[in-house]
Amino acid sequence: MLTRLKRKVANLLGIQRKRSIGNNNLLYNDPITYDKENIIIKKDYLREYLPEIQEMAEQLPHLIPKRKVTNMSWNGATMTIKGYFYLDNIPLIDEDLVRKSLIFVNMKKPQNQFEVSLKDVKIESLQLRNNISSYYEWAGFTGKVNFATFSNNKPLYEGQYLVHIKIEVFDQSNGSQYKKIYPLGNIQSLMHQGFQSAKMEYFSAKKQQKFNLLATYDSNFKTMKITSTKLKEFDPSELSPNNSKNRSIVYRIFNRTVFPISYKLFCMLPLKKNKVLFTSDSRSDLSGNFHYVYEEMIKRELHLDYHFMLKSNISDKRSYKNLIQLAYHLATSKFILLDDFYPEVYPLKIRKHAELIQLWHAVGAFKTFGYSRIGRPGGPSPSSKNHKNYTKAIVSSKNVAKHYAEGFGIDIENIAATGIPRTDIFFDKNYQDQIKAEIYEEHPYLRGKKIITFAPTFRGNGQQSAHFPIDVLNLHDLYNELKDEYVFIFKIHPFVKNDFTIPYEYSDFFYNFSDYREINDLLFVTDILITDYSSVCFEFALLNKPMLFFAFDILDYVQKRDFYYDYHSFIPGPLVRSTSEIIETIQTQNFKMQKIKPFVKYFFDDLDGKSSARVVDRLILQEGEDMDISTQ
Repeated sequence: MLTRLKRKVANLLGIQRKRSIGNNNLLYNDPITYDKENIIIKKDYLREYLPEIQEMAEQLPHLIPKRKVTNMSWNGATMTIKGYFYLDNIPLIDEDLVRKSLIFVNMKKPQNQFEVSLKDVKIESLQLRNNISSYYEWAGFTGKVNFATFSNNKPLYEGQYLVHIKIEVFDQSNGSQYKKIYPLGNIQSLMHQGFQSAKMEYFSAKKQQKFNLLATYDSNFKTMKITSTKLKEFDPSELSPNNSKNRSIVYRIFNRTVFPISYKLFCMLPLKKNKVLFTSDSRSDLSGNFHYVYEEMIKRELHLDYHFMLKSNISDKRSYKNLIQLAYHLATSKFILLDDFYPEVYPLKIRKHAELIQLWHAVGAFKTFGYSRIGRPGGPSPSSKNHKNYTKAIVSSKNVAKHYAEGFGIDIENIAATGIPRTDIFFDKNYQDQIKAEIYEEHPYLRGKKIITFAPTFRGNGQQSAHFPIDVLNLHDLYNELKDEYVFIFKIHPFVKNDFTIPYEYSDFFYNFSDYREINDLLFVTDILITDYSSVCFEFALLNKPMLFFAFDILDYVQKRDFYYDYHSFIPGPLVRSTSEIIETIQTQNFKMQKIKPFVKYFFDDLDGKSSARVVDRLILQEGEDMDISTQ
């Protein structure tokens, strides 16, 4: 609008040429100057042309806003909004020439504003009762705002905010640009009982926060008011027993000095060539890969001396006696078997003829891990000693050996494609039948329904910051659309700390199995798997059943975590990014089943249920192909 007025004023004064000085346009005879915001006319010229200027100003269109929020829904802290907004007599016939957004203005500090873009849609898509002229074809808008991840994946800052809607339109007919910011209007009737509340949580290694979100209607300002209140904030590391601050000075000295010195002293003892140590910082029982390898050894009646040093969590503190015992067994065992991250082992120098074997719990290679993440948030330091002292590690296929070698920081020659022992049960029909019978007996409400298992990985950079934003699922819609034919099982990653409670009105459809230890057993009763970036997709593919990949945050995940393969071409099933897409895919049965067989062929060298036997043959008995291990 200002540009148009400048041009008309210049033409009116008969000025044809101009030159640039700094950021201003200065006319040669200087009767008028203007910058981005102002027009300055010398008073000698003003009186003569004032009537014409006044006439032009009156001819400019009045920006009369027409707007209405037609639909608003909430899922936890996520708001979905629809409506229309246009300016009277300003055409909206080209999507590229209109832009709408929500403006959140801090009531105490109005200069603190946040803008969230809306999606422009055709007015006809809103299916309004009253017809709006096609002259405003692109007046419609839709938008989704997740206040729990509002700013850099953090909840909306504490404070009170008034919500406005902004429209920007470019009119090609006269080259003018119009902008209007207006209150959202009366949306009280669109809120259940006139308000909406939700909890918002934030997790990092050094900070955990909980907020309360409250959305109400402010009648004074004729718009919605959003209130974010911080309920608590603390450093989670201070609560962990593994935190050095929470341990005595004596214990810290013992762990850092006495334990490694004890290990070196015990290394002076003879290495016991038939001694096998199973040790873990993440399980207190002999389960997972440990279980199947041990069972294979027992079945063969091998003359081996077995020892077990297990604890359920990396945060659990070992006793002084237990640390000395661990040092002794690590120093004197020919075979040391791990199944996960193990910080106490990494600073140690493994004896010349001993084997530190990583029976890594995951299958295949999906999201990057270990030294593949150097330079990324949560990635290791290049000088870290973690993983680098493994003498052997197992993988499911030669195709992924290079990724594990990079992730662990070891030579590819030390990677053995034996297959993963805990996948042997996927080729054992008797075991599967037994497990299914046990699950149905313990949980009879699962009978007669198809079972959907939701098994995502956690979000965050590690165990202390692990969380999952359960509000990304719309439980109400899942319940209404699927409850007649299905039940829905949650198997949330054990690292996840944020609260999750199934609403009682949905308790005959949703069931929380997060505490169930072995997810593989649950897969046998699962008809449809919903996951995201978890390696559970590898095991489930062996059953040739449908799976969906609920990657609502795929863009953020690719940037911060990344994958070994292109995500779209990798996943053996459809990518879905919302609850509505989950429901539609299940109802239409569009599972892309043709992708599963080539996926299995690439990520599994052997489909015979004999991975445990290969581990024993090649890594313990040191027999078989492509293993050049000393028998000393």
